[in-house]
Amino acid sequence: MKRILTFAFLAAMTFTISCSQTSQANSKIDIDAQGPIIKFETVEHDFGTIENGGNGTFKFAFINQGTEPLVLNDVKSSCGCTIPQWPKEPIAPGASSTIDVKYDTKRTGAFSKSITVTSNGSQTPIVLQIKGTVLAPQTQAEPTK
Repeated sequence: MKRILTFAFLAAMTFTISCSQTSQANSKIDIDAQGPIIKFETVEHDFGTIENGGNGTFKFAFINQGTEPLVLNDVKSSCGCTIPQWPKEPIAPGASSTIDVKYDTKRTGAFSKSITVTSNGSQTPIVLQIKGTVLAPQTQAEPTK
């Protein structure tokens, strides 16, 4: 009988301890969810094949899913051929915006470029990617004489 009572007591204690650890983990999640939270619809865009001088613009849409205003501190591209434009004003909780990226499509060949986004909504930078291939310019046929 003592063994049964001891086993029941140990089982009850184990259950109580595991439940208290679960509630502490859930409260940790709630604490971490405070502040600005940046969420992108996509972090990569493939232009595919683009005509030389064609449209190399893409809008990376994002939303502030947090509880405080989101501020984009800096947005840098991996080279001068890619120019990002981003909102300089704070993004309110629940509001959305875009980072507009323009690639210079007068550069022939395959490309893969990154755009690094730093904000108050993430401790680590978020890296956006664009890629594609720009065709060589078409030469015009010389008129026949």
